[in-house]
Amino acid sequence: MHILARTNPKPVLLKMQFQLQSQYAPAGDQPEAIRLLTEGLNKGAEHQTLLGVTGSGKTFTMANIIQNIQKPTLVLAHNKTLAAQLFAEFKEFFPHNAVNYFISYYDYYQPEAYVPSRDLFIEKETDINEDIERYRNASTQSALSRSDVIIVASVSCIYGLGDPEDYSALARTLHVGETYPRDKLVSHLIDMQYHRSEFDFYTGLFRVRGDVIDINLVAEDLALRIEFFGDTIESMKLINSISGEVVDRPATYKVFPARQYVEPYDRIKEILPQIRADLEIEREAFMKQGKILEATRLQQRVSYDLEMLQEVGFCTGIENYSRYFDSRAIGSPPSTLLDYLGEDWLMFVDESHMSLPQVRGMYFGDRVRKETLVEYGFRLRAAMDNRPLTFEEFTRKLDKVVYVSATPAPYELQLSGIEADKLGLPKVVEQIIRPTGLLDPQITVKPSTIQTLGQLKDALKARELTGELERLEQLEKDNAIYNQVDDLLLQIKATVAKGQRVLVTTLTKRMAEDLSEHLQNAHVRVQYLHSDIETIERMEILRNLRLGVVDVVIGINLLREGLDLPEVSLVAILDADKEGFLRSEVSFIQTIGRAARHPDGRVIMYSDRVTDSMVKAISETNRRRTIQHEHNVKAGIVPWAAYSKIKDNLERGVKDEDKEARQLWEKKIELYPTLSAKEKKMAVSSLKVEMEMSADTLEFEKAAKIRDFLKGVGKLD
Repeated sequence: MHILARTNPKPVLLKMQFQLQSQYAPAGDQPEAIRLLTEGLNKGAEHQTLLGVTGSGKTFTMANIIQNIQKPTLVLAHNKTLAAQLFAEFKEFFPHNAVNYFISYYDYYQPEAYVPSRDLFIEKETDINEDIERYRNASTQSALSRSDVIIVASVSCIYGLGDPEDYSALARTLHVGETYPRDKLVSHLIDMQYHRSEFDFYTGLFRVRGDVIDINLVAEDLALRIEFFGDTIESMKLINSISGEVVDRPATYKVFPARQYVEPYDRIKEILPQIRADLEIEREAFMKQGKILEATRLQQRVSYDLEMLQEVGFCTGIENYSRYFDSRAIGSPPSTLLDYLGEDWLMFVDESHMSLPQVRGMYFGDRVRKETLVEYGFRLRAAMDNRPLTFEEFTRKLDKVVYVSATPAPYELQLSGIEADKLGLPKVVEQIIRPTGLLDPQITVKPSTIQTLGQLKDALKARELTGELERLEQLEKDNAIYNQVDDLLLQIKATVAKGQRVLVTTLTKRMAEDLSEHLQNAHVRVQYLHSDIETIERMEILRNLRLGVVDVVIGINLLREGLDLPEVSLVAILDADKEGFLRSEVSFIQTIGRAARHPDGRVIMYSDRVTDSMVKAISETNRRRTIQHEHNVKAGIVPWAAYSKIKDNLERGVKDEDKEARQLWEKKIELYPTLSAKEKKMAVSSLKVEMEMSADTLEFEKAAKIRDFLKGVGKLD
């Protein structure tokens, strides 16, 4: 194998400017929020908080700050659906810049584990989504090669990747006209973990045909064709890997490794003795404890891995030896996506009240599983250092952070407060006034049953919630309240009669299903929505709600952050007094926000008492309504609804000339009847991945077309 030395430990970024494009100018609270946060970043503030209400255009504010600061940016989201929405929005704002998407690339992931009580070892099993892997590769490549990069990521960004210096050192920049022997390039591709094949040609493979080398790229849905004349690169073409159609003719192209975890071969030779030495130490320790089975198991498993590393430079589970490859001390953190961004970058933590607790919890679950594997001889102790970052390590890697949430938690408020005192900045930057002039929803508290009406009135009076008490008394005059379900039906029918939509939150899946059935019997067009619903169907339900195919959607916790449903004017919260995670102050405010995009937005809380969480959520909502109303009166604004386009698909920001490459899935369907059996199997696998990815990124029409095709050829149950 060719030995490739590290030649470029400090990659030079291509200096390009962010170019924000939008038909709108900042309005409402946006200009002041942009000014204050930009000022704070320029003063060196490491922590700032943006309290932005639903519908106030937080993403647009973030985009303007990126435009002002001109630094590589990582946007952290707490789930991949929200990440996909942010990715699409930033793509629209920055069509000429590198906007990337970095989430877990597994459609299915079962980590290796051992259950001592049953003497059961579970092998690692994964189903990698090739499209998401392509997005991940594009993210790391952009971060190492250009300054105008925005990466929208889930918490998978805190998991270990290969060392960015090794990853960059193995990359190779090719130039038309340069002398570069074909055989030397083949050796370099093998070093970069590309595999040679003369039959299959999917991502990560290359083929050699005379003086032509085709490389199926890992970061683009294209292949690079390199044509030689002797030892000189005569031409390069970006082609459609299936049809062979030429998309572009670059004069220069940088080929990055096929894997994000890859090592130079000379490094492998250096670390093999270290692994053998640690193996002997840990095997001897097991023998002294009388654990002969564990000692034998460890010897066999690690010896096999060592043989694979020596012969082919790779082994299954190579990440468990990452500490040796990275020359890290025991217990030190692994390299992650954050290390690819360099030393001067900006982070936005979207929905920080949800994202930060996720980051905080990742390390401990991983450690418990690894400790069991090490204790019973399935892995060397070095596997413990293949892990996500601890929360403390994560915070130490950050440079400048803006926390974004309608309900920021005490952690980020405390950090922002320290910065404010030190630099003379506001402790929290509020973005409460919407560009549309819409007010936060009006809240009404109603009893669960008619028998508890009196005690609820007393509770509202005791809590000095006079506005809610007056509304309840008026509603009592307008119609008889039997119980929360009967009253809900009356409210739904009145809302639907005006052409508006309704969201209902329950506490359990069973209640969501039962209530849905009850409303269907009352001739209401309703669907329930919870975690058991498949991804594609889940997105279709929400789209149908916007289109008016469905009038009511009932859910649990899925109706909170990140949903843009401007047609919804009523949100009903059943059993609001059952205080807990789903009925906390934060949860209430987020749920209330689902009705904040409609001029007639209102919320009904069904409850038999008034909890502290209800009081805090109602008081904060009323505070925001007052600020918004006073601004409208002063500025002479009449609230109006901004109905966003109901999209059938998500433009991924590919250039117009790459349209053919973007629609590769259509080519696969078109060419399917002419493919061989093996090629059909590959096409079906790729289309299934494309279907799931399309559902996650809200490309409903595309996902449905692929689903129908797969059903038609009998490849989908």
